[in-house]
Amino acid sequence: MQGKNISDIIEKYLKKILAEDSEVEISRSEIANLFNVVPSQINYVIKTRFGIPNGYIVESKRGGGGYIRIEKVKLLDNLDILNLIIDSIDNTLSYKEGKSIALTLLENDIIDNKEVNIILSAISCKTLNTGNKKIEDNLRARIMISILNHLKYES
Repeated sequence: MQGKNISDIIEKYLKKILAEDSEVEISRSEIANLFNVVPSQINYVIKTRFGIPNGYIVESKRGGGGYIRIEKVKLLDNLDILNLIIDSIDNTLSYKEGKSIALTLLENDIIDNKEVNIILSAISCKTLNTGNKKIEDNLRARIMISILNHLKYES
């Protein structure tokens, strides 16, 4: 485990479980105990690595019998997922979030490596360098939304 971030280790563990079954229901506190972290660390991993832009639907119930249900979705099996990704973008998108979306599209065979590289080049900080991060994140969001809308109507 040396040299690895605990978030990466938790993510790898959850993805290993999801490789065996496309849906998993976990207890936030049990996973936290397993990795000797606070439950908020599990929330962080789920929020940053398992959302719609990453190809997962997450359902959460807090409290005594609370759980987190993570479901891996095949993007083209459900066109609504592309709409959910678009809705999740809002008005701003960081490069890291944009890269995550592009890699999810690649993983789901919606685009190929060449197209990922084109998208990453189009949304890169170097390309969008305006000197204003807020404007860059807004432009990046608009570019990504345009790409996703185009993919929805590709045959």
